[in-house]
Amino acid sequence: MSKVRFGDVVKDVKLNVDRSNNPYEYYVAGDHMDSEDLNIRRRGRFSTDDVGPAFIRIFKRGQVLYGSRRTYLKKVAVADFDGICANTTFVFETKDPAVFDQRLLPFLMLSDGFTNWSVGHSKGSTNPYVLFSDLAEYEFELPSIEEQRHLAEKLWAAYEVKQSYLKMIKATREMVQSQFIEMFGATTTTVQIKDVCFVVSGKSIPTKLEDIQGNVPYIKVADFNLPGNEKYIASAQRYVAKESSEYSKMIPVGSVVFAKNGAASLSNKKRLTKIECCIDMNTMAIIPRSSEIMPEFLFAIIQAMDISAHVRQGAIPSISPKSIEDYSIVLPSTEEQNKYVTIVQQADKSEFELRKSIDAIDAVIKSLINS
Repeated sequence: MSKVRFGDVVKDVKLNVDRSNNPYEYYVAGDHMDSEDLNIRRRGRFSTDDVGPAFIRIFKRGQVLYGSRRTYLKKVAVADFDGICANTTFVFETKDPAVFDQRLLPFLMLSDGFTNWSVGHSKGSTNPYVLFSDLAEYEFELPSIEEQRHLAEKLWAAYEVKQSYLKMIKATREMVQSQFIEMFGATTTTVQIKDVCFVVSGKSIPTKLEDIQGNVPYIKVADFNLPGNEKYIASAQRYVAKESSEYSKMIPVGSVVFAKNGAASLSNKKRLTKIECCIDMNTMAIIPRSSEIMPEFLFAIIQAMDISAHVRQGAIPSISPKSIEDYSIVLPSTEEQNKYVTIVQQADKSEFELRKSIDAIDAVIKSLINS
């Protein structure tokens, strides 16, 4: 095993396209790549989109794309088609596949060592970026080509198993949604949310009081991203004193909470509370008035709502409680709600087991790439 520099074995491919005579159909922007996901799951089309002048860099199938902005996001993706990316996205390939296996390159770039180096050598504060000249100086241990091939096979096998589990989770969620439509899609009797629920906006606790420790969970929009909180708010990053919580809004268990400010977060940040908590001003809650509507059933309805239709445009897009209160929803019998909730709970159990398997695979992958 020998120590090498990144720039000695990897090249930054800079082939530019003539945009006036562009033969490529697809382009990839930074927001088309997901953190720690080696697949490119979205793409844009030149024929339909207004594409900025920065999109000139050619990439080929098998090359590795790397977002040079905010590299702590770990946007590393392996291209499975030919296309164009912006000049702020690096296009990497190994200089000699007989020395450094191309299949191992993306995993090296996901390692803690590479990420820490990239973040540590980034420039700027608002939108930090890294230069290839800085990445080129990163040193790492490179095993023999035979060991690399063996390691790459293990890593890709583990990654593919993880992808299959993620597909199963997606299929499970789609099954639950289709079951909802099958059971209640033809229902014509509706009520307005305000008839069966309270809709409230949160209030922020003064910053100087946030740090006073207590036992009251204080939920902020950022907490929606905590691991394991894909569906439930079951934990919080901060606990405040009872006196501090009085500045905010107390939300009971079984409430649906979601982000009300910021267009990017409105659609995907909806959670069902498993704890009594207070919420900040960027969060809204829908609270059942009685047992007439089950929390799990309410959550399913809110998930299915087109939240974007209720957004008030402005410098910071937002939702008003009034627009949610007037929304009409189906309200079947408690028995029918319970049947559906039972299906949801069974699906949750399956997803929980799949998530545990994914976490175990992630631990194996991280152990391999960091060693």
